[in-house]
Formats: sequence, C-alpha cells, structure tokens
Amino acid sequence: MDRRHLIRLAGLAAGGTLLSACNESSAAIHAGHGPHPGGGTGDPSTPPVPFTVPLPVPPVLRPSAVVGGTDVYDLSVRSTTTEILPGVRTPVLGYNGRFVGPTIRARRGRPAIVRLNNGLHHPTNVHLHGASVAAASDGHPMDVVEPGRLRTYHYPNRQQGATLWYHDHSHHMEAEHVYRGLHGFYLIDDDAERRFGLPTGRYDIPIMLRDARIAADGTLAFDPADPFVQQTTLANGKPQPVLRVAARRYRLRLLNGAIQRNFQLSLTGADMIQVATDGGLLPAPVPRTELALSPGERAEIVVDFRRSPVGSRLVLADTTGPVLAFDVVGAAADNSRLPAKLRPLPPLPRATTVRDVTLSRRPGQATFTINGEVFDAARVDARIPIGTTEIWRVTNVDVDFPIDHSLHLHLVQFRVLDRDGVPPAPGEAGLKDTVAVPPGSTVRIQATFTGFKGRYVYHCHYLRHSQLGQMAQFEVV
Repeated sequence: MDRRHLIRLAGLAAGGTLLSACNESSAAIHAGHGPHPGGGTGDPSTPPVPFTVPLPVPPVLRPSAVVGGTDVYDLSVRSTTTEILPGVRTPVLGYNGRFVGPTIRARRGRPAIVRLNNGLHHPTNVHLHGASVAAASDGHPMDVVEPGRLRTYHYPNRQQGATLWYHDHSHHMEAEHVYRGLHGFYLIDDDAERRFGLPTGRYDIPIMLRDARIAADGTLAFDPADPFVQQTTLANGKPQPVLRVAARRYRLRLLNGAIQRNFQLSLTGADMIQVATDGGLLPAPVPRTELALSPGERAEIVVDFRRSPVGSRLVLADTTGPVLAFDVVGAAADNSRLPAKLRPLPPLPRATTVRDVTLSRRPGQATFTINGEVFDAARVDARIPIGTTEIWRVTNVDVDFPIDHSLHLHLVQFRVLDRDGVPPAPGEAGLKDTVAVPPGSTVRIQATFTGFKGRYVYHCHYLRHSQLGQMAQFEVV
C-alpha cells in the first residue's frame, strides 16, 4: 500500500461520524476481487431468535510439519462465504477460509513458524497481538505480503502462558480486513500453570466478541461514514449463540475483537472470576460483577456452573443486550480447582525515562494523531536502548467531543501504574499490551524493552483510528 492508496480524508460529518475512502478497497472486494453474495434462504432484515444458534469453538490448527523442535503452521488468506445469520450466506475474508480463524495452541519455550499464503487480490499480513517477536515477524503495517506470495513468520514463544490473537495489520486496510474476518486466537500453553489446576481441554474455551452489520443483500456492510453503529453482536462469529455446558468449572478466554466497540459484560446467575488479562495470569483470582473490554483487550474468567441446577440458563450480557447463553445440561467430573493465589508479579524495575503520549483527533478533520502527528513510516518517534525500562504517560485529550481511545504497544507487555493517579483495579494489575484511555484521562504504564531490536509500532486499537493516522513508531536500538 503506497501513498497513491492513502485514504482520502473528507472531514467530519454532522455528529462526528468519520468519512474516509476505504471504499476503493471495499469495492474491490465486491467487484471481482473478492467474495460475492451467496445464496441462502434467511432474511437479513429479520434478527435471529436469541440462543438458537450453537456457539462454535474455533478448531485447533494442527502443525503441517515439525522441524527440529519447531512447529510449522500453514495459514491461507482467502475470500469465502459463511453463515453468520441463519440461512444467509455472507461474503467474508478468512484465515484458512474461516470467519474466526483456527486457533493455534503453541507451547511456551517451543518455537513456531506460521507460513502465510496470500490468496487475496490485494496485500495483507498478520500481526501476532501480544507477542514478543523479532521485528521482521511482527507484521509491521508497512511490511505486507503481496497477492499470491508466501511469507514466513517466526514466533519464539518465550513469554509466559497467555491468550494472544492474530489479525491483519496492513496499513489503511487493518480495520476493514479485521472487520471482514481476518482474526483468530493464538494461545500459549505454559506447563508452569498446571500446578494451579485451572480447567483444561474442552472446558477451556476461547470466545471472540465483536459486532457486524449485515446488509439487505447479506453482505457485511463496512461504512466509513458510520463507524459506531453495528447492530449484530457476535460470539465466535455467531449472533447471540448458546453453549451447552456441564455443571462444572469452565475457563473462558474472552477477546474483544471488534474494531470500534467496547464491551461491558455481566453474567446472570453465576460469578465471573477473572484469572488472567492480556499477558497471562493475575497474581490472584478477582471476582467480577462487570468486566470491561476495549478493542484488542483480553480477559480470562472461570465460571463455576456447579451452582446452577441442570436445566438452568445463564446469560452473558453487554449493556446493549444479551451476548451469549450457557445452558446447563448435565453433570460432569471436575478435578479442576481455583486456587487463592496464581502467578505473582515480579518487582518493577527502575524506569530511566518518562515519555508523554497524547491521543487526539485533529479538529475539523477525520485524522487521529499521537502527540499531534499522524503516522509516517519514515519517522521514528522514539529510540529506546534495548533492556531499558520506561514510564509512558498516556493522555486522551478528546474531551470537548468525547472519543474513546486505547493504546497498544507491539513487542512488549507492560504494567498499568495508575489511572489519573489512582492505582489500577485488581483486574488490571497484571501484564497488559492494550489499555483503554477514556476521554480526559491519563494512564501511566511501565514497560521494559527487552528481547529484540528493530522498529515497532504503537497505536490506538480502535482500528479506524490507527487507520486514520493514530499510530507511531519506536525503535529498539
């Protein structure tokens, strides 16, 4: 994607809706260079009956080969159709042809290779969100895979167990590509976690939450002029599905895979016990009555369905309505447990640099900035000596026209020090790679830049914002 393909910014329409010209690539997807509407007997204008569609669990991708202790996985990016609404075929983009890509379960300390084959008619790439990887395998927004080409990504998997995810990150197309389906889970299993006794196997379930708008012709509507309203809430690609569960503990790995939407989750009939955040296990389980996730954030919860009688239904809901139901259908043996303590956090090292990061929209323009600048691939915004520790003060100054932002750092996990001077809540006290920054607030984070040298990006994970310039580069030297 060169400058000839930059989004044509058209300013802010009434009410603050964003206008851009992603329409060029949208048109390409629907005009002979991508999927076309398929058949189907359903009616997109009629919402499905809640809790009639089973929750699918993305299949685990098996290695294509094992070479010298390294697992090799093959992912192809291609256009396909899927049934999001019952009876309606919807054109999507998918890794291995799936709207939620297959789950890769890697092991800590065991490296993996992902071979990405681009079967689209336009560039793409893949970013392993939350991973510490060499710059050449990070999926830099300007480092794309051309149509028909193959690219190899190397993932060392040295970090502790965590729920990561992979998604497209090709600049100026990241929002639309992720919206159309280029996303999937990447879980790092950690043998050191076995001692905690958390649920495993089929009782350890990744759940991607997002939204979509299905047009009258069954297509996914991506409207740059109306970025905020998507009327269909999806869990693992299905609208308000239901999961049949046994009366035992489950570990649920929740991911906000939306490009613009926050989730504020609650669960009727049972407690949500948070055990992990973006970067892995918390120091101790945290009971939650509500759980907030901004785009890109993850949280793992344990739900004990033993307290619910067989035949009961529990509903995971957002402020906009039901998201997912759990139907308790029978008993099951359960040797899992929920310990009082999990993984302790190491002491914070001394920071040598304090850096200010300001997130804002340029008045009167559909342009978002970091420290007043839009993204420029030729500019390095921070040079950081390898192994050093920094504190970043991240401020959202969009107060007069309130806009939520977040910050995602590639390469590193960080710790949240405080929000507006108040220490983080226990559920945010673990390792993070994405943090919500509401209007008018300041969040201080601390990161140690170890592992690899090279150029990486940091950006707002409301992907329309990063697509419209709210991204910058740091270089580890």
